[in-house]
Amino acid sequence: MSHGQIHAWNILDRKPVLAKWEEGLFTEITPTDEPPAEAKWIGPPLLDLQVNGFAGIDFQQDDISEADLLHAVEQLAQACCDQILFTLVTDDWEAMTRRLARARQLRDAHPALGRAIAGWHIEGPFLSAETGYCGAHPADKMLRPTPERVAELRELAGDDPLLLTMAPEVNGGLKGFATARELGIRVSIGHTNAPGHILRRVTAAGPAGFTHLGNGCPATLDRADNILWRALDTPGLTCGLIPDRWHVSPALFRLIHRLVDPDSIYYTTDAMAAAGAPPGKYRLGQLELEVGPEQIVRLPGTPNLAGSALTPIEGVRRAADMLDCDWQDVWPKFSRAPARFMGLEEGFSVGAAANFALIETDTANRIVSHSLRTLH
Repeated sequence: MSHGQIHAWNILDRKPVLAKWEEGLFTEITPTDEPPAEAKWIGPPLLDLQVNGFAGIDFQQDDISEADLLHAVEQLAQACCDQILFTLVTDDWEAMTRRLARARQLRDAHPALGRAIAGWHIEGPFLSAETGYCGAHPADKMLRPTPERVAELRELAGDDPLLLTMAPEVNGGLKGFATARELGIRVSIGHTNAPGHILRRVTAAGPAGFTHLGNGCPATLDRADNILWRALDTPGLTCGLIPDRWHVSPALFRLIHRLVDPDSIYYTTDAMAAAGAPPGKYRLGQLELEVGPEQIVRLPGTPNLAGSALTPIEGVRRAADMLDCDWQDVWPKFSRAPARFMGLEEGFSVGAAANFALIETDTANRIVSHSLRTLH
């Protein structure tokens, strides 16, 4: 339906609102004095900046098909997620670039994929090879972020939004960050054991993120000096958090929210193929991972985490639970905050595409149903 209207509660300010649209664009979002008859809420769709796969589909494969991607984005929409950054993780350079080229070709050829895949996130191979800090990424495949390699990623992504996660302390790391910025690539620190002065050199040169803060590091850290303390002590970082209770404990999750500017936090799932799928064994590139009933993704035979089985809407619920707040309070961190970090349209505003999340709640303000309305 290219035109219409809805009277509901606005997720962003909790006030009654009348939203109208014509030809797929919002023409009016007006506060009203009249409360809606039902406990329905509308607001911007969720946006996930780190999706390695979803609903049984592993994005780290050479022969990924249009049908695979359509299935993944359709299932993401069921979790109120309208857009993602298609994420590739460390592998042979030729394999990574080949997969990026194929994914972009498929995305550009289908309107639904063009709308859902807003851009690309390359996590590796410019990461620390140090044990613990490389996480589930293969240490033997790490490379230097040479200007030529960074420029190749920019060329393959075209003018699309591109996020590049790197460790600044690796050989050529700071030059890699500088080259990426010159090419209009958004940069994020991750899988790193960089000293504090190196982190500050990155942020002094411009905006930077920190990919899934609290992860990509050993389970046991020096209590006096570690990458977590250094990151929290570095001004100018926009911190990504995985709100699943496992990647970041509830206590640490709360502490990060007390220490970091609220506008400098966004949420992501770091989802892999098991997200939105039943327990079992799933692929993440060359790894076969086990996912039990508790939906924790582990390297077989180890306690090590490798991506997550979290869905975006469940991330909202769990974040609110850990912070002991209403789900409306955290919604912007999974919608407008990641959009702002990447320079994407924040949605749910006059002139924007009339796509919105529709939430129904019970008398205790718990989410009982959710859907995504896309009108393009």
